[in-house]
Amino acid sequence: MDRLDEFEVLLAILEAGSLTGAARRLRRSAPSITRSLAALEKRLGARLVERSTRNLAPTEAGLRLAEHARRVLADYAQAVQEDPAAPLRGTLRVTAPHVFGRRHVSPVVISYLKLYPMMRVELVFNDHNLDLIEEGLDVAVRIGPLADTSLVARRVGEVSRLLVASPDYLQARGTPRTLSDLEMHDTIFTDGRIASLEWRFRQAGRDRVLRPAPRLIVNEIDAMLLAVKAGQGLGRPLSYQVADELQAGTLVRLLAEFESEPLPVQLVVPSARYMAPKLRAFLDHAVQMLETLDVIRPL
Repeated sequence: MDRLDEFEVLLAILEAGSLTGAARRLRRSAPSITRSLAALEKRLGARLVERSTRNLAPTEAGLRLAEHARRVLADYAQAVQEDPAAPLRGTLRVTAPHVFGRRHVSPVVISYLKLYPMMRVELVFNDHNLDLIEEGLDVAVRIGPLADTSLVARRVGEVSRLLVASPDYLQARGTPRTLSDLEMHDTIFTDGRIASLEWRFRQAGRDRVLRPAPRLIVNEIDAMLLAVKAGQGLGRPLSYQVADELQAGTLVRLLAEFESEPLPVQLVVPSARYMAPKLRAFLDHAVQMLETLDVIRPL
């Protein structure tokens, strides 16, 4: 059974108020409806419907998924019914990390809206990987490996995590030549969770983990970069976040030979099947624009 059928089953269950009612509505057997619901819940790792011998009620997760399912099915119906040459219309919801989104995804969205004036886009910036289905999102820009292997991804580039400092800091404190030298330097982190207060490098083909005691911890990348440029310590931003500063010489790249493996930059969608024309057009346009960015090419 494909994913659209699963959405139809879920909606039929909620609208009919029972599994047997959904089976009658869809002209399927009751066991097949039960199996479809169980498979969907297992894949999502969440209970969608609370059921007993007499009652059936959607859970909060079930209601959220149902809302998204209605939109997906409506987009599919529109895609197969409308004239392929007709102007694109509707809404797309796109998410991206804050800095990358502001600098590089916003121009993509603006250009897309100019090409398709009847389209509407909701652009959501968030540095956490939002659940596309639960949040009703059509496409995400993700940096790093995907934890959810059910998602469909298109790689458009890569970035690296760099160790940087200001020229003034290096003049005052010296330039580290080895990983061991970092113990003598001030560091600035962008996450206050204890488990994340570490830096991973690559040395002689193996990961090496350092846990320096940071002088400053902030929860936003721009604040970290401001402190690094002010000479308060070493930071480890992603390469696209400091491309301009490195070119201008206001920041210096350090210990490049110990950098960890690059991280992929990817466009991610829940499924490639039955993709609405408006989403396919956005993906094609985004790939074309993002693949030309120097900041996500190998260093």
